[in-house]
Amino acid sequence: MATKDMKLKEKRHLKRFYYSVDQAIEKPFNWKQIWRLIVYLKPYTRTYLLGAILAMVVSTAIRLAIPLLIGKAAFDTAIKNEDTTLLINLVIIIGVLYLISYIANYLRIKWVNLLGQNVIYDLRQHLFTHVQGLSNNFFDSRSAGSILVRIMNDTNSLQDLFSNGIINLLMDIATLIGIVTILFTLSPKLAIAVLVILPLMFYISTVLRRKIRRTWQEVRIQQSRMNSHLNESIQGIRITQSFTQEKENTEFFDGLNTDNYNAWINATKKSAMFRPFVEMSNAVGTVILIAYGAHLIILGPSNGGIELGTFIAFAFFLGMFWDPISRLGQMYNQLLVAMASSERIFEYLDEKPNVDEVENPYEFKEMKGHIEFDKVQFSYDQDRIALHEISLEMKSGQTIALVGHTGSGKSTIANLISRFYDPTQGQVKIDGQNLRETSLKSLRQHISVVLQDTFIFSGTIMENIRFGRPDASDEEVIEAAKTVGADDFISRLAKGYQTEVEERGNILSAGERQLLSFARALLANPSIIILDEATASIDTETELKIQGALRRLLKGRTSIIIAHRLSTIREADNIYVLEHGKILENGSHDELMESKGEYYELVRSQFQMLDAI
Repeated sequence: MATKDMKLKEKRHLKRFYYSVDQAIEKPFNWKQIWRLIVYLKPYTRTYLLGAILAMVVSTAIRLAIPLLIGKAAFDTAIKNEDTTLLINLVIIIGVLYLISYIANYLRIKWVNLLGQNVIYDLRQHLFTHVQGLSNNFFDSRSAGSILVRIMNDTNSLQDLFSNGIINLLMDIATLIGIVTILFTLSPKLAIAVLVILPLMFYISTVLRRKIRRTWQEVRIQQSRMNSHLNESIQGIRITQSFTQEKENTEFFDGLNTDNYNAWINATKKSAMFRPFVEMSNAVGTVILIAYGAHLIILGPSNGGIELGTFIAFAFFLGMFWDPISRLGQMYNQLLVAMASSERIFEYLDEKPNVDEVENPYEFKEMKGHIEFDKVQFSYDQDRIALHEISLEMKSGQTIALVGHTGSGKSTIANLISRFYDPTQGQVKIDGQNLRETSLKSLRQHISVVLQDTFIFSGTIMENIRFGRPDASDEEVIEAAKTVGADDFISRLAKGYQTEVEERGNILSAGERQLLSFARALLANPSIIILDEATASIDTETELKIQGALRRLLKGRTSIIIAHRLSTIREADNIYVLEHGKILENGSHDELMESKGEYYELVRSQFQMLDAI
């Protein structure tokens, strides 16, 4: 048992280390953060917000008027003077006011819900659009699950704030101001006596608010960690099952689930402390009202006391007073939840892409594909340099191969050409244009990238190929598939091009998914095409089958081929051999074989490995 506990502690320690990127954001509570959220209300001010506020004003005014009608008009005037006609009229008036209040509340609830849903829609859309525009280094340091939590869960946490919170806050503040004003108007002595407990209540709530805010922020962090692990577990379920790690993975998730549960319990406990305190304050105020109010009634108005109707109205208003106080406490908790979520949302919205456009960037109307690296140095972090002052040239229409051991800098060169990153030093140019000064959209519209682990989206095969060019016709999609040899296996499927491939294309083999990615790249008709280990997942037979298709795909285009399988690059115009971010040698296949350098050793080692097999 002790061993198991030690293992669980070990796992939780590893969990804390693994998710250290998602930590609490220590900032004091400030209204600027909330005002940033309120900006999203602006487009709906005339359509929903003003109507909701008007309905709130009507409802609040009626709520404040009815106790006065009951206490002062009904008891102190109509009943006291035995005026039956006035009493009947008052009953009718109060009934009509309740009906108007019902209609106003219905409209308020309807409009604030429409307001809230529209604001959440806009906020989530803004966040998703912004995240899509961030650079690759942002995604390198964050898990997909963590990003998913920000876009979905954190925006959902703001829904109550926009749907009810803001209008309810205004309504409760207006109600409190109205009640306090009326109480002091009815009887200053009784008002002071009843409200004497307020300073103590506000002091205690001030002490609690920091702790409450921190606990809700911890809830958001724990949810993010649990979603991150859940996302990875689902995506890696085959690896988990193949290594029979289901039990360990369950224990790991149990630790995350327990931490999430404890965070919620802690947050709700601290939040729940406020309402009982308000109720206790209400009880104390009621005791004071009965004791001191009875004394004032006995004294009578002539001796500085009050009438019975005033006491009744006062009791009505005092009962109404503590409800908005309690709701304001809950609203504050809601603001704390919103604050925790908004901090996490605005942390992403405040992220700036490392790769950004200059003002009035150069637009590629067409691209020849002449690529130059001028003393380019690049590092993903300060500790490790990925490229050391690389200088190379790829002429328009050439096929260039990049070879070398893992970590030699091949994929980094490809990433710089697509401008997923900017060089730390030096310049990358296409057709003589420094990529830092070009439009990202126009640049990437002329470049297609085919990766080893190709991504297939949920949807049909037709939609996946058309992703390369959304305006392409069905005939153009089919022609692209035929060119790369994908049409054969697509035609054998029950629904052909309308076959749903499901998430990540799980119904297709690795080779079939790769053929679809070739078709997608061909349909985009790029000037530059990058094949990053694109044939690594394809068996030798399939590779031979598509060699002709690849020649047609690469013809007339500048092509960069990254490959460990050296048989795929024999026909390249120029081969660059890299090691630890430096170019060791370059030339054609025959030239490099004759020089018997590093490339020659790589080829020889591969053939020796094949002979051994």
